[in-house]
Amino acid sequence: MVAGELLQEQHVLPDSTPDGGGTEGNTEEESGYKELSNGSVHITLDPKTLEQELPPPDEKEAMLPGEQNNEALETRLYWRRFAVLAVFSLYSLVNAFQWIQYSIITNIFMDYYNVSSIAIDWLSVVYMVAYVPLIFPATWLLDKKGLRMTALLGAGLNALGAWVKCASVGPGLFWVTMSAQIICSVAQVFILGLPSRIASVWFGPREVSTACATAVLGNQLGVAIGFLLPPVLVPNTADDKDLMGHNISIMFYGTAGVSTLLFLLTIFVIKDRPPLPPSKAQAVLSTGPAEDYSYKKSIINLFKNKPFILLLVSYGIMTGSFYSVSTLLNQMIITHYPGEELNTGRIGLTLVVAGMFGSILCGIWLDRTKTYKLTTLIVYVLSFIGMVVFTFTLNLGNLLVIFFTAGVLGFFMTGYLPIGFEFGVEITYPESEGTSSGLLNAFAQVFGIIFTLIQGQLTTDYGPLSGNIFLCAWILLGIVLTALIKSDLKRHGVNMSSINKGQAVPTELPSENLSGDVKPESSSLPHQTSI
Repeated sequence: MVAGELLQEQHVLPDSTPDGGGTEGNTEEESGYKELSNGSVHITLDPKTLEQELPPPDEKEAMLPGEQNNEALETRLYWRRFAVLAVFSLYSLVNAFQWIQYSIITNIFMDYYNVSSIAIDWLSVVYMVAYVPLIFPATWLLDKKGLRMTALLGAGLNALGAWVKCASVGPGLFWVTMSAQIICSVAQVFILGLPSRIASVWFGPREVSTACATAVLGNQLGVAIGFLLPPVLVPNTADDKDLMGHNISIMFYGTAGVSTLLFLLTIFVIKDRPPLPPSKAQAVLSTGPAEDYSYKKSIINLFKNKPFILLLVSYGIMTGSFYSVSTLLNQMIITHYPGEELNTGRIGLTLVVAGMFGSILCGIWLDRTKTYKLTTLIVYVLSFIGMVVFTFTLNLGNLLVIFFTAGVLGFFMTGYLPIGFEFGVEITYPESEGTSSGLLNAFAQVFGIIFTLIQGQLTTDYGPLSGNIFLCAWILLGIVLTALIKSDLKRHGVNMSSINKGQAVPTELPSENLSGDVKPESSSLPHQTSI
């Protein structure tokens, strides 16, 4: 892209702010901007500047980004961003807890409701099934109505589902608890796609990946608490159904109370965006969807983006493998270690807690280095190695080894989640973060269902070794696909660009060649712009 390419007018004028008020700008005469008159922007460029090109952002250059003087686009960080992140992470935690609270004590709910294990399994599977068809209307709502409306729906439905569960305490009321879980699964659709959006619109470029990882962490922490708390709150009192129902009601009412409190906090805390954007990448985007914005066109653009398609499949493979391992962990462990149900739960907890540390460390690393593809590839390779080691040490007869290998596997597999989100935002900018994250989650759910069914059948027919080798083969394919992704850091390129040096801040960066011809018809200038 040639320096001086078409800019949106509100971002060219150094002496104006988005609300029309004056702001202190650069008073020195710049070679790139000479004359402003008659409602048109006349840009006179130095010949040397015209010959300069903006090279594509390179990961080597991104590792040590220098500070640049970019006062033309006013940005600011607000303390409120931490409250927004905390409230979202907490109600995401409760939603994940409600997903896992049944399966960890399957035998107790089977006895209480007098249903089969398959029926209890569906209380968890419904989360994955509901996500796939609902992700498109959910991301459309996020783009059209904004972060606040989507967050209110997620927190509100989460609380509603929790209260409906309180009405399901009774041996013949399994259909009520299933209905409540369906409501919670719908709430999940409005939750899982928000980490990238919250990180992008509230956090600065040097903290955006850590913020995304923290938002993902809330969901993981909910799963971890779901492994620990239900067995404590609802012990197995098979001889006393009334006491069992009382214990279940304590868990349900406690969850409902916390969910309601978080819904109220969502009303008062979460807003669409701060008054001023946190980064230049957000500043060059409109404060809301343009009048000619088309959600359908946005989806089409994403599916035409070859690097994003490769990321979709590789992300689906990795995350789907993690879902499958987590779901079938009990079967794998019990096959080789009969009677070790308690330690199986602890191994699952180790898997999740290690993944929480992996998510945070990977987020911090990305904020410091901006090496998205390199980090993604390394984590993918280490996940593959961890899966292979876990597979071939499962039958050694030593539970301590399983604890260690499961922890390593969880560290890298779960650490991959925020990396995938942030990499997706980078290579699809300026498309909506919610849409790209939603599609990544949808592919993860699809692969999770397929992998769980196939690996489960292989484990039943031939043993855990066959099922795990099946996953290893797919993860190896994911490594190859990740290596083919072109690392085009579009959002980072905008954040590191310099208007004051005569370089343009593009509203759209072509993925193939940033020095391509100017296409005036793709511009959305409010006034005529001439060069």
